[in-house]
Amino acid sequence: MNRREVLFGAGAAAAIAGLSRFPLSWAAAADAPKRRILMYTRSEGFEHSVVHRNSANELSMAEKIVTDLGAKHGFEVKCEKDGRVFVNDDLSKYDAFLFETQGNLASEKSRDGTPPVPPEGKKKFLEAVASGKGFVGCHCASDTYHSKGPSDANQPADQIDPYIAMVGGEFIVHGAQMKAKLQTIDPHFPGLKGVDHLEVQEEWYALKNFAPDLHVILAMDTSSMQQTGGNWMYGRPNFPQTWAHKHEKGRVFFTSFGHREDVWTNPIFQQILLGGLSWAVGNVEADITPNITKATPHAADVPKKK
Repeated sequence: MNRREVLFGAGAAAAIAGLSRFPLSWAAAADAPKRRILMYTRSEGFEHSVVHRNSANELSMAEKIVTDLGAKHGFEVKCEKDGRVFVNDDLSKYDAFLFETQGNLASEKSRDGTPPVPPEGKKKFLEAVASGKGFVGCHCASDTYHSKGPSDANQPADQIDPYIAMVGGEFIVHGAQMKAKLQTIDPHFPGLKGVDHLEVQEEWYALKNFAPDLHVILAMDTSSMQQTGGNWMYGRPNFPQTWAHKHEKGRVFFTSFGHREDVWTNPIFQQILLGGLSWAVGNVEADITPNITKATPHAADVPKKK
C-alpha cells in the first residue's frame, strides 16, 4: 500500500489508480471563458503552515498548488493576503473566491502582517457571493468571523455571523491530529467519483451552526475517532465534513480538509477541491438537495466543553 492509499484509505485506491480521470474534476465547455479565482489566505491568530509565505513575493504551498492546478486546467488564480482587495479590486471579474483564512479578518493585527478586511469589504464580498459568485472554503475558513456566544453551543439563526451563515458551519475546536474515517454521502458530486471509505490523517475540526439547507457530501464517522481526554469534542453523532449549499444565488462548497501538507499534495484531495471549484463557478451541475437531516440527523448535538 503506497503513502497516498494510507492517507486516504484503501477504499480510495480506485481514485488513485484512475488518475487519468483526474482532469475531469475541473470541467468546462471548450468555448467557455477562462474562469477567475481569488484565493485569500489572511490569518489573524494562527497561521497554518500550508498558507505561510516565506517572503512577500513567494506564494505559500497551498497557493502554489491552486495556481498550478489553474495552469493545468485552464483557470486563473490571484492569490492575496491584503484585505483591502475586497474594496480596491473589482470583485465582479472573479467567478469564485477560495478561502483558507483564520480569525477575525477585520483585526488590525495578523500573523502574516497584512492589512485587514475593511467592514465594507466584508459586506461587498458577501454581496458578491449572494449575487451569484462561487465560494470554496477549506479547513480554517470555518474558523473565521465567529458568531457571538458560547463556543460549545449552537446560536439562534439571527445571532450567527453572516459570513458563517454563508459558509454553512462554524469551527468549535479541534483535538490531536488522528487518522479517522469519513462516510461518502454523495458519491455523485463532482470530484467524488471513485472516492469512498476515506481514512485520513488530519487535524479534524468539530463544527456547529450548520445551515439547515446543507447538502452533505462527506460526513465524519465519529465512531472511528478518539473521544477521550482532549478529544472530548468528537464524542457526538456523525456530523458534516464536506458540503455544498446555495447562498441566495451563489454556490458555496466547504471541506474541513486542509491542515496538513500531505493532504494538500494528495491527488484525491485535489480532485475533491477541483470538483468543488468546478461546481462553484458553474462549470458543472449537481443535485444539492438538502440532506443534512437524513445524512447526519444529530449534527446539532454538540458536547459541552470539559
